[in-house]
Amino acid sequence: MSLTVNQVAQEFSRNKIGLVGIGIIVLLFAMSAAAVIIYPVQTFKEWNNPVSWITYPKSSLPAWVNYFLAEKIPEHKILQNPQVATQTIGEISLTSYRFDIDYNYDGFPSDFIYEYSAKYQGAPLLQISVMRHDGLEFDLSSISLPKSKAETEYHQLIFSTDDSVKKSLRKNADKFSFLIDPLSAEDVVFSKTDSNSILKGHYTFQVNLYSVGSKVSIKESKFILGGKVYGVIGTDELRRDLLVGLLWGTPLALFIGITVAVGSVVVGLIYGVFAGYKGKRTDEAMMRLNDVIYALPALPLLIILAVTIGNSIFLIVGFLMIFGWVGVAKVSRSMALQIKTLQYVEASKMMGQKDIKIIFKHILPQLLPYTFASIAIAVPAAITTEAGLSFLGLGDPTFPTWGQILHDANSFGAAARGLWWWIVPPGVMIAVTGLAFVFIGNAMDVIVNPRLRR
Repeated sequence: MSLTVNQVAQEFSRNKIGLVGIGIIVLLFAMSAAAVIIYPVQTFKEWNNPVSWITYPKSSLPAWVNYFLAEKIPEHKILQNPQVATQTIGEISLTSYRFDIDYNYDGFPSDFIYEYSAKYQGAPLLQISVMRHDGLEFDLSSISLPKSKAETEYHQLIFSTDDSVKKSLRKNADKFSFLIDPLSAEDVVFSKTDSNSILKGHYTFQVNLYSVGSKVSIKESKFILGGKVYGVIGTDELRRDLLVGLLWGTPLALFIGITVAVGSVVVGLIYGVFAGYKGKRTDEAMMRLNDVIYALPALPLLIILAVTIGNSIFLIVGFLMIFGWVGVAKVSRSMALQIKTLQYVEASKMMGQKDIKIIFKHILPQLLPYTFASIAIAVPAAITTEAGLSFLGLGDPTFPTWGQILHDANSFGAAARGLWWWIVPPGVMIAVTGLAFVFIGNAMDVIVNPRLRR
């Protein structure tokens, strides 16, 4: 006896494994929405642009590892929202940008960088200083921006390794009772005065921009304190924030899996039902074609197609659909052979209804429970196949799929170097996503399969 959609839904609501799968999928869709909200599309498009990640640390651990370590590793901080104050005295205008940092780590920062974009006219003066909680204040840099008679935009990065910064800090050597050689800006700024050890506490980095007779506006003001841990998942060898790739990989995986599954199942369902209903020579010819495609080695052909035609993600989805419908067609044909002998189908033929109408109105609706189960089971196969192609370097490199992340990790020897945070998260996401759809598919199979249902 075939089940209606409502009966399937009622049975599914009693299946705990199926509900767990639904819960995981809801979480995956929530992650997809978070990717779009937290990280705009522009960030996703800049995934392979090294300039966009220049201010991030290289191969840094996730920040949460500090909760499990006795000695706290310095965290990489990117401060983009300074406190801004403006002041005008006669023709001189002053704009100050203040960055406050609580430094409570057991190691020195690797460096610090100030990045800004200024819109000005004339030759403004930029000064950077730092004030420590012990009362000492150091001038870090004092430079004039390139003179311009017309209004212009200027972008610059000031590094702690710049000679101008080191020259400014040498003036404070007498404040320390030990010799710092070679001179490191991080050692001077963050050291105690009596020993070369970390001075924990509050630091204030202040940027003052002076101009005479004209207003200056800074469109971007960012202070980066270099460290060895960063973010929720850390960074890779190319300085990319792996959380961006992991979150954006979720909607891409769902798009690939669901599109391929729905497309291949629908095509296979219609193809198999039509062959089974028509029978005779039509059935024989269609199923021989099905057997030929079924016998083809899918993975080698996918590799050849990706190499010769292209590795666009949309082409990969199309290739997977081409090889994914044949198994569904065989099963749906056998089911159609049984359904077409039922009395209401015979009655429809006698009333003169067209074959297409009988197939879509009387046969296909009976296969909807099987269709849902087939789609659920086909999704993880599509996701893992795409991940395998990407891992082999045949995926679309412009999209941060989980397989592409694993390919990059393998290319840079992440496993041999112990960069587990580059490997484990995408691997877990592939496994969890596949497991969720397998749970749903197995639950649906128990419901729609009469033998298992009994």
